[in-house]
Amino acid sequence: MNTDSKTRHDAGWTFVEAIIVIAIVFTLSGTVAVSAFRYIDRARVAASRAQIESLRLALHAYYIDTGTFPTEAQGLSALWARPALAPIPIGWAGPYLDRPAGVDAWGTAFVYRRDPHGATPFEIVSLGADGLPGGHGYDADISSHD
Repeated sequence: MNTDSKTRHDAGWTFVEAIIVIAIVFTLSGTVAVSAFRYIDRARVAASRAQIESLRLALHAYYIDTGTFPTEAQGLSALWARPALAPIPIGWAGPYLDRPAGVDAWGTAFVYRRDPHGATPFEIVSLGADGLPGGHGYDADISSHD
């Protein structure tokens, strides 16, 4: 048996082999990370839609008790605490939520708009990933009208 061949065989990985393995691991990790971020964004959209629906239902319960919806100045906080701004609702029996309205899945406050002449008396909007009105894809607004 040749001792030189045995020494070379037991020497371990070469530097080039180690670099190739590291490159493969980074490539696979990058692919998994991109896929994970796509699912995280989908989950944020679904969570924001669910929050909007919860707020919508709470607004209708508020309306049943008070005969009106909160003004834009009173906002969604009227679902958690009796409004201090006029008009003070008679019959307020809240809180109508189990915690304050809070923020959407991207950390931005929901927008509450009154539209007494529209098809619905109010609109609740999440401004999407960018936190700005409009947008496309995950930056698009999510509305209670959708």
